[in-house]
Amino acid sequence: MRLDGAVALITGGSSGIGAATARKLARAGTRLILTGRELVQLQDVAAETGAAWLLADLSEPEGPAKLAAAALDVAGRIDLLVLNAGIGWAGPTQDMSAAAAADLVQVNLLAPIELTRLLLPTMTKQGNGHIVFVSSIAGATGVRHEAVYAATKAGLSCFADSLRYDLAGSGVGVSVVLPGVVNTAFFANRGSKYDRARPAPIPPDRVADTLIRAITTRRDELFVPSWLRLPARLHGASPRLFRWLAARFAYRSK
Repeated sequence: MRLDGAVALITGGSSGIGAATARKLARAGTRLILTGRELVQLQDVAAETGAAWLLADLSEPEGPAKLAAAALDVAGRIDLLVLNAGIGWAGPTQDMSAAAAADLVQVNLLAPIELTRLLLPTMTKQGNGHIVFVSSIAGATGVRHEAVYAATKAGLSCFADSLRYDLAGSGVGVSVVLPGVVNTAFFANRGSKYDRARPAPIPPDRVADTLIRAITTRRDELFVPSWLRLPARLHGASPRLFRWLAARFAYRSK
């Protein structure tokens, strides 16, 4: 897919992976629409990248519909949809409130599904486009004290797999990027810092590079760092062995 001249909507574009992706796409000549909840940060990234910006709260049930309509009003079409916005929550599942669980499902899973559903017609009509879902290694392996978060990311990956079958031959590509631990405000925002020495957090620019490679090469799935493919594949091939190793080495991820 050509990036030069394409119109891209990036959710969670005010910081972290979204902002890093916006900067790289801007240099490639992509026309950007950025969305987020933090107004000042969003305006700063938009000014830096020459992007249009839309303040949106995807935790609200009507948020995705409002955003899709506003994005189409701005540009008339969306060629590239980067579904990056996400929130986390860490702790024992029994300590989690119903409201916190509902927010995770709404932002991490239902909002991307709804935005995809609403914006797909413009892509399929023109016979070209690409959708990128930012999932997580947690969705491929499960993570201690992040059960609901991991479930939302697993659902996102499964949705992308199924969508890819639906869109075969349409000209619209679907990619999933699965990062590990990324050096962003994600952990501070969820209320629990990342406190392990390994795996070391990677910079968001590295995830952005992988994300853009997924678009330009039409890759279905990419892990970043790439070695995370190994635990994910082990989990699929031998879940019992994976769980034993995870318990022994206290493996945790993003």
